[in-house]
Amino acid sequence: MDLAQDKYIKVLVEIKRRTAVIDAIHFKEINSLYEATTIETAYLQLRKTLELIAFSSLIANINVYSKQYNKFATHYNAHLMFKDMERVNADFYPNPVIQTPSKNPEFKSEWSTPPSGYLTKDDFLELYEKCGRMMHAENPYGAEIDYDKYKEQLPIWRTKIVRLLNAHTITLFNDSNLYLFQMGDKNSNPSYNVFGLIETRTVK
Repeated sequence: MDLAQDKYIKVLVEIKRRTAVIDAIHFKEINSLYEATTIETAYLQLRKTLELIAFSSLIANINVYSKQYNKFATHYNAHLMFKDMERVNADFYPNPVIQTPSKNPEFKSEWSTPPSGYLTKDDFLELYEKCGRMMHAENPYGAEIDYDKYKEQLPIWRTKIVRLLNAHTITLFNDSNLYLFQMGDKNSNPSYNVFGLIETRTVK
């Protein structure tokens, strides 16, 4: 039976594959013959990537995962999804980290959170809404979809997701360990390190 962290790795592999599709569309390596459907295809990959990010932290418990996934499938509302997720796992969202050499000789590296440039929770909600609009036929009586703007923003959203996941920590449901996941370069698989709690004792 696969460990939860190994299942999480499989999710990250799936995200890398979908990111590759987005890149291929952006650099005009592939297309779906019609500009609108090509852009919609790219945003479908973004939408699925967001869902993978949201649910992957529950992967340690199939019953909890399935319950939350099925609940979300009935309302398609990212705000409600976040509230449900936080009730189950308050730390469900990835925490991006920058690793730098430690000045303390007892430690190999130090971690810090990048000040900007990654996909925040607010960004997630905004992008999810944008993706949702692309998933439905355009209302002839409503505002037209600005496909040029969506196309222009595609690499920006892609970069934010990459910066979020490139190196990040996460806590899995019902697991006290902290996991550092690294996506690796284009041709390598993601990897992880496990950090457990250390009991401290006061010497009298």
